[in-house]
Amino acid sequence: MSDRSAPANSAATVGGPRASRDIAFLYSEALRASLAEPSECGLRRAYEIGREGFGSGVGLLDLVTIHHRALAEMHARNAGAEEIVRAGEFLAESLSPYEMALRGFREAAAALRRLNETMEGEIRRIAHSVHDEAGQLLDAARLAIAEVGHDANPAVHERLQKVGSMLDRAETELRRLSHELRPIILDDLGLVPALERLAEGISGRAGVRIRVENSLQRRPPPAVETTLYRVVQEALTNVVRHSRARNACIELTSHATGELRCSVRDDGTGFDVAALASREQAGGLGLLGIRERLTAVGGLFQIHSQPGIGTEIMVVVPGEP
Repeated sequence: MSDRSAPANSAATVGGPRASRDIAFLYSEALRASLAEPSECGLRRAYEIGREGFGSGVGLLDLVTIHHRALAEMHARNAGAEEIVRAGEFLAESLSPYEMALRGFREAAAALRRLNETMEGEIRRIAHSVHDEAGQLLDAARLAIAEVGHDANPAVHERLQKVGSMLDRAETELRRLSHELRPIILDDLGLVPALERLAEGISGRAGVRIRVENSLQRRPPPAVETTLYRVVQEALTNVVRHSRARNACIELTSHATGELRCSVRDDGTGFDVAALASREQAGGLGLLGIRERLTAVGGLFQIHSQPGIGTEIMVVVPGEP
């Protein structure tokens, strides 16, 4: 559905060539003035230019390139050591807004990671309650029905059997709900068995054939397992709701660097990637939740799709340092 992350994780530049040219002009003039007459005012101007560049979508590497071009225009290679040091201070000050934004992003990602962990803990508690406590209540109800039916006439006994059948269906549904909330198998056996169980359940309900291909040699960290499970769960929900697919495939691979990749492909109707942004704003594909979960573990995703050829979501999660 995109080139980088479609467009949910897209690295598209807000500004563009014009923004870079404007910042380049401002930077060159301010650097020249700062070197000619060093002052705190000059450094403040460097910070303001950096903030303006960041806000207009000029990348960090772009700003460094602008700096070197400005020095070249002023023939700074022949400058003295003191002037070169001042030029470096000017550059460092202009990069401060980028550093502050990066620090803020890391803090936000850490907070999001903690929030996800707290949410998953609460989901786990609810799932266990639904599975265990509700199951015990249903067992107690069956015993009570059996006691009542022991001395009941045939007509009442038949009606009680129907009630028992309804309780059996309720228990089956509660077990399914408990598994989808937080599959115990994910904690006990890991990501791959949990995805196989998820694929089996969705295939049975929706009629979509789903296979799981795995080449992982070991289990990922718990936070990554949970994130990938939720991402695949959302992706398969989209397959069932929107794609009209007959087949889907979940593929897990790892690289020597420790990078982990997970893809979900289907042979459905596909769609126009260019229209994805408006669909996401309407909440149709659940991509915001996918992006936020992946951000918490440093991951990215790409979406590839065209009408008539199906859709693929590719997730990349970096290895542990």
